[in-house]
Amino acid sequence: MAEQTRRLGKGLSALIDTSTPSGKMVQQYVENFSVDKIIPNPYQPRMFIDPKKLMNLADSIREHGVIQPLLITKDKNSDNYIIVAGERRFRAVKLAGFETLPVVIKDTSPLEMIELALIENIQREDLNPLEESYSFKQLNQEFGLTQVQIAKKVGLNRVTVANKMRLDGLPDKIKELILNESLSEGHARALLSIKDETSTIAAADIIIKRGLSVRQTEALVRKMMFGKADARRIWKSVDEHTKECEENIAKRLGFNVHVAKMSKGGKITIRYKSMDELNKIVDRFKAMPSK
Repeated sequence: MAEQTRRLGKGLSALIDTSTPSGKMVQQYVENFSVDKIIPNPYQPRMFIDPKKLMNLADSIREHGVIQPLLITKDKNSDNYIIVAGERRFRAVKLAGFETLPVVIKDTSPLEMIELALIENIQREDLNPLEESYSFKQLNQEFGLTQVQIAKKVGLNRVTVANKMRLDGLPDKIKELILNESLSEGHARALLSIKDETSTIAAADIIIKRGLSVRQTEALVRKMMFGKADARRIWKSVDEHTKECEENIAKRLGFNVHVAKMSKGGKITIRYKSMDELNKIVDRFKAMPSK
């Protein structure tokens, strides 16, 4: 956790600085702010909050109060205030039955709202990989940030951001499994190599039922993809020369032989039904004159 905080630099505290360069206050602390005047952040990256963990937080708040204030901003379309950071605390406060809570009111733009909410959740290691993916995509598509810019803001490298963004392209069924933590990010990234939805869902079902590790999942995907790629490389039509070679080899060995041309080279398949037949094939190769 400490390492993650370091790589995010000053993190949330730097983004909620109390003054502008001119020295004017840009935020206000209120110790007892009405819960009823607060509404959720439309740019909140979190999609799922574990009910059990939320109940535990509510119990803690009942006993100790709200230690860290929420960060909120004025809604320009109503008299309400929007949560910028602290969605989970807000829900727990309501669950605990509190009518007020401490807040910091700050003027923020929509871009700052999503940035602050995203960085806070990443620092707390609370976001699901799919929630991160959605947030990065939102920063990219709605606010025009490049992958490099996003990576700099959240303290990750560009490749990591790009890989996380790709998760949003998975089938909805797979997304559900990621959200409920049936599949990890490593499992999900391995499944990205499978291009059709049916095969992807089938692979996910095998992963869960067999309890496959990420490495085992990667092996499963390679096996599935190799079969399809191999089939695509084989030429459907056999030219006369290849067919003649196939017949000559079969006659020489006395066994069924199949010659398949591929995009590069080809392969020869010799069928046998028992170890005895295999030994005969080996003997006949040995009997052939060597150069």
